[in-house]
Amino acid sequence: MDVLSSLATFTIQWGAIICLFLLLAAVISIGVMYWVDVHQTSHTIRRNYPVVGRFRYLFEHLGEFFRQYFFALDREERPFDRAERSWAYRAAKKVDTTIAFGSTRSLETPGDIFFLNCAFPTLEEDAAQPKEVCIGEFTAKIPYRTNSVVNISAMSFGALSKPAVQALSKGARQAGIWMNTGEGGLSPYHLEGGCDLVFQIGTAKYGVRDKDGRLDDAKLAKIAEHQTVRMFEIKMSQGAKPGKGGMLPGAKVTEEIAHTRGIPVGEDSISPNGHTDIKSIDDLLNMVRHVRVVTSKPVGFKMVVGDLGFFEKMCELIHKKGIDYCPDFITIDSSDGGTGAAPQPLMDYVGMQLRESLPLVVNIITSYGLRRYIKIISSGKLIVPGKAAWALSAGADFVVSARGFLFSLGCIQALQCNKNTCPTGITTHNPDLQKGLVAQEKSVRVANYADGLLHGIGLIAHSCGVKEPRELNRSHVRIIENQSRSALFSEVNPIPNVRPEFINMVGFQNEPSAIEERLQ
Repeated sequence: MDVLSSLATFTIQWGAIICLFLLLAAVISIGVMYWVDVHQTSHTIRRNYPVVGRFRYLFEHLGEFFRQYFFALDREERPFDRAERSWAYRAAKKVDTTIAFGSTRSLETPGDIFFLNCAFPTLEEDAAQPKEVCIGEFTAKIPYRTNSVVNISAMSFGALSKPAVQALSKGARQAGIWMNTGEGGLSPYHLEGGCDLVFQIGTAKYGVRDKDGRLDDAKLAKIAEHQTVRMFEIKMSQGAKPGKGGMLPGAKVTEEIAHTRGIPVGEDSISPNGHTDIKSIDDLLNMVRHVRVVTSKPVGFKMVVGDLGFFEKMCELIHKKGIDYCPDFITIDSSDGGTGAAPQPLMDYVGMQLRESLPLVVNIITSYGLRRYIKIISSGKLIVPGKAAWALSAGADFVVSARGFLFSLGCIQALQCNKNTCPTGITTHNPDLQKGLVAQEKSVRVANYADGLLHGIGLIAHSCGVKEPRELNRSHVRIIENQSRSALFSEVNPIPNVRPEFINMVGFQNEPSAIEERLQ
């Protein structure tokens, strides 16, 4: 009993001393903050309201998290609302993705779309797997054949962590889809999973550059020797920052990333805002041919659409120069695309959205009789089946997503991709944060998400009465005009016929392709 009494007395005494010490420390801290606040000249609020004014910055920082988890409705958040993120999470975990009681999506917003269900939908026994598509069939010595519909968009090693790249690579292999390396070069972790890869050549030529930053053909050929590298994509621009090159903060440029890219350790990796050796459409087509000659594999380019006249002039020049200069694919990015770091003025105000640009580009290429030669890949917030199915109906051959697959890895939309503090370990090189991302486990979720997205697109296709996703076309979609009226997509924006002067061009095959026939 005496022992317990002594212990209680000891605890009370030391507890009182600790409390007194903490109180004293708090008073001193408040006093120091007060003195600093009234003497500093940078922050008006802190100068006028010493100490208390500091809470304003704390609440501003915490506000985005409170809005995300407590206050925002299912369809309010940006860039992705809770309903979209929740679908991606459930698909990745392979759990029930159904909802009850009715849609929370507004079904009467002008400009939005809905699909036209068929009176006689496709039965399960009549449904078909997506047909194989050949990229580079007419130009490349080693064309790429795939029946994938949904694929992983460009994300660089450097912007992404090692375990994130490993998980995506392994998951892509499991799902039978391709993965784009992004402009940061080819790392061992891209190759580790054994999936099909699209090597992206950015404006800085990371991974295939010489000491002066120019394209090195020997390095390019060496990349092409990897059997899993199936295609090459020349990045002209991306949706979130058209007219601006890639930006990787120096804090994320580790020794390994520097070696992969061929740049100094710890320095900001800022790509030029354009290719120094591509300053015209003629230069671009020459580069397409050059890369294809060096690699023997399909070559295309990626851009966010700005000037539609670019595509008119490009198609005219392709007919003059010949099929050897024709890109095998074009990746159309949306102005609302994502990135790890970009200037806000470009992200908010520059470039066309995919909803407008994709059908217009398809129309131009079709009118010039080049649709069978140029495959269209669509990118930009296509993380749920409805949006991906719309892209296919507008004329895309493939859908690629970056942020959808980030959600499958566990991304919580913390918006810290540019700070090396990503709490889920996806876009950070902090080992303590990376340890939470177990590549082997997340790879399964990557494959599940890809399968779930394709399954959801298939549900829409079958409801519309077609057997597989690529049979969707503009006649299956209506565009909302107001609360009581909508218009058929195929009437508002019809697929044009091939212009007469381009029907019988020398060196081009002009029989209508399966893609052109299903778009009519």
